[in-house]
Amino acid sequence: MSERKRVLSGMRPTGQLHFGHLVGALTNWKKLQDTYECFFMVADYHALMSEYEHPERIHQFVYENVIDWMACGIDPARSVIFRQSDVSEHAELFTMLAIMTPLGWLERVPTYKEQLRELEGRDLTTYGFLGYPVLQAADILLYKAHGVPVGEDQLPHLELTREIVRRVHFLLKTEIFPEPKPLLTEAPKLLGTDGRKMSKSYGNTLNLSESAETIRTTVQKMFTDPTRIKMTDPGHPETCNVCNYWRMFAPDQYVRVWDECRTSKRGCVQNKKELAEVLVQMTEPFRAARTRLSEKGTNGYEEVERILQAGAVKARAVARQTILEVKRAFGLAG
Repeated sequence: MSERKRVLSGMRPTGQLHFGHLVGALTNWKKLQDTYECFFMVADYHALMSEYEHPERIHQFVYENVIDWMACGIDPARSVIFRQSDVSEHAELFTMLAIMTPLGWLERVPTYKEQLRELEGRDLTTYGFLGYPVLQAADILLYKAHGVPVGEDQLPHLELTREIVRRVHFLLKTEIFPEPKPLLTEAPKLLGTDGRKMSKSYGNTLNLSESAETIRTTVQKMFTDPTRIKMTDPGHPETCNVCNYWRMFAPDQYVRVWDECRTSKRGCVQNKKELAEVLVQMTEPFRAARTRLSEKGTNGYEEVERILQAGAVKARAVARQTILEVKRAFGLAG
């Protein structure tokens, strides 16, 4: 077993991956492979918690998402890539942790009510949706992860995991799990094309798998500075979503772009047109890699399934040891 510290992270296969995933997770995941033993999980149980009424596309998105991961540089030879539902120990540990997690801890998680508001038109007043932070805790603790790559908005979930660890240790009078630490992403949050939080449910995403022409069309529709009526008006790049994209995706050019915006030397149409070309050029290697991966087997799915099954074998080897230790601590058979 590797002497490197271990990290666990995952994504729900509920749709196409977008630039927010690239900035908020995938770029960081790629770097973590150099210094950590990485377990990257396709969180299909978590997907079911919001998509249980219409689960028919989860299976497809599992494959599509993993192809995107690999096109972004997530290497199955260096990291364990696996599907959550292939490792039954996730459900086992979730059950044991749920037994001892106070209800009030779950009700105070700030993103719970936010998600209820965001995912309109779905019945999410379920036990599973309320308890999904406990499943997240089980995901992390099953592999005794030392660190979890998260954004600032996910810190309350990780702190709940740490509280659960302390409660387990207090009640069982033994230490089983390390308290996982956050590995915060360096990038600020990327907003959607309309200036709101980037979300598939808002329809304001810019997907990684889009064609060059679709990227150009989508960027032209992006929300800009609402206080700038004419090109001769000075711009306010600090509050303009398009200018924020320049800062994130063209750090060597954004100072010049922002200055031209402030001094009315650059209009919003030009700004979006040139930004689109930056994004097209930046994602060209991704599109090429994705095409190569998709051509393996049936739309790349056969290759992805092989990778997932190989990853599940490695994940189960770790998970079984943890479950055996936890069952003994709980006084259960095994």
